[in-house]
Amino acid sequence: MSAAYPALRLRRTRATAWSRRLHAETLLTPADLIWPLFVTEGEGEPVKALPGVSRWNLSGIVDRAREARDLGIPVVALFPNTPRELRSDDGAEAFNPDNLMCRAIRAIKDAVPEVGVLTDVALDPYTSHGHDGIVDASGYVLNDVTSEALVRQALVQAEAGSDIVAPSDMMDGRVAAIRDALESGGHPNVQIMAYAAKYASAFYGPFRDAVGTHGLLKGDKKTYQMDPANSEEALREVALDLAEGADSVMVKPGSPYLDIITRVKAAFEVPVFAYQVSGEYALIEAGVAAGVADRDAMVLETLLAFKRAGCSGVLTYHAAHAARLLGA
Repeated sequence: MSAAYPALRLRRTRATAWSRRLHAETLLTPADLIWPLFVTEGEGEPVKALPGVSRWNLSGIVDRAREARDLGIPVVALFPNTPRELRSDDGAEAFNPDNLMCRAIRAIKDAVPEVGVLTDVALDPYTSHGHDGIVDASGYVLNDVTSEALVRQALVQAEAGSDIVAPSDMMDGRVAAIRDALESGGHPNVQIMAYAAKYASAFYGPFRDAVGTHGLLKGDKKTYQMDPANSEEALREVALDLAEGADSVMVKPGSPYLDIITRVKAAFEVPVFAYQVSGEYALIEAGVAAGVADRDAMVLETLLAFKRAGCSGVLTYHAAHAARLLGA
């Protein structure tokens, strides 16, 4: 047996916990996490479609930012639940320098300046029709008119103190327009994390409940978000956004698109982020509720998979829970 057996036994390095730690190829830490948070007017409330997730008022948002700091999470990502009466066809509330998003940015930067703030640049939390842009009479989202609106939105967020603006709308050319406006507007150090490969996915449903767009959307978003069948197109989208001035790029959703993350990282060698979206979170929580899944193990395994695939970091609603596990 000994003469015929290979000299290398790969199980040797797996035999003990200390050895498994020593030979681990991928490291996950709280610094790899971005915590998405929903902000609302008035009193905060749980999001029914996302067990364990809440909408927070301004005081609650500041408390969550302090919690992120204490857990070692470097960035929080903000998404507003705009009151229905402030929504309009053109999403004009997005340009209001005193809107809910801007007040939340200022509140966090005043109280916890060491925590980074990432803000969503898209019109769907502000439009009465639920689309990410301005639509024509047929319901088609107009690209260039929407891009002009996104520039205005990004500028008011930057002026409120946003550290990273993240256009999630998938309009052509909007990264270049936003970068030019930030440079000329006195915000050269505000980063752009482009949602470069955002797919028209079935995994977004609970998010739409959280930001109050459920039931508003007329039609679908397939004319601007990507076809789940395509991967070459994702590389073209990423190349365009990088050429236009993006500092980092995002693939969304996460788990169903690990192949896209790996291809983007290999092709461009730039910071790549994934969004573990609301549907992915809800599936884990449903498995836990059904008694067929261990939350701690699933959370850490899925996040480790993103890092292994090539991510610099992950947006996840499990960020605080994961950070506690990693810090234990």
